[in-house]
Amino acid sequence: MSPDTTTKPETKWPQVEPYEVPTPPTNLIFDDGEPLESNRHRIAINVLIESAQAALASRENFFVGGNMFVYYSSLQVLNRDFRGPDVFVVLDVDGKRDRQGWVVWEEEGRYPDVIIELLSPSTAHVDREEKKHLYERTFHTANYFIFDPFDSQSLKGWQLDNKQRYQPLETNESGWLWCETLQLWLGTWEGQIRREPAQGTCHWLRLFDQQKNLILLPEEIAEQEQQRAEQERQRAEQEQQRAEQEQQRAERLAARLRELGEDPDAI
Repeated sequence: MSPDTTTKPETKWPQVEPYEVPTPPTNLIFDDGEPLESNRHRIAINVLIESAQAALASRENFFVGGNMFVYYSSLQVLNRDFRGPDVFVVLDVDGKRDRQGWVVWEEEGRYPDVIIELLSPSTAHVDREEKKHLYERTFHTANYFIFDPFDSQSLKGWQLDNKQRYQPLETNESGWLWCETLQLWLGTWEGQIRREPAQGTCHWLRLFDQQKNLILLPEEIAEQEQQRAEQERQRAEQEQQRAEQEQQRAERLAARLRELGEDPDAI
């Protein structure tokens, strides 16, 4: 039987267009032009940023941001759904990079580890409901805190449990909350900061170390150093005065001995 030499028709596969990996959006906005609620809100944000930076200074890699957008999805950009936590901290990242905002797809998928929102009449509902849900379900931010700079009793906080759901944190005897992620206390401190308020004092949200010592601001450190220098100056003046008094006493004694016919140098 002779072999079949019939030529089989060539199979033609349909043309498939090469797959193009979607590129992240680049037309990002980093400033919506919206002012902060008040001067106190502005100062409160800066106080928390500077305190967090000081408290974490011994760590190598971290980033502290404030009043800047966090971009996490293309849909968010398309909907112009800006999300800008008042203060946030990301650990174990390059803290030396220049950033206009926090763009998750440029940060190896990293989201904030801690977020603090300062409440105001126009944002309180969103901060308590919508943002809390976003930070829990999408960001998986370990610790979330809210505080109204005009209400000293408003501090609340949550921590993710092992099911990635927020559980409310319990306050200590001082009304403070423990931030497990940062190993720091968040609590209120009464005083005036940078001429706010104009008269009297108010309550500020501040950071405290594990021993409950206040994390000082640069001007507070400078003031302490100035006070120590002044105390040292006063002690030096007192020592000098005592030395002068001793010298005067010795001179009077020597004069008295001479009056009695004694040589004070021979005694």
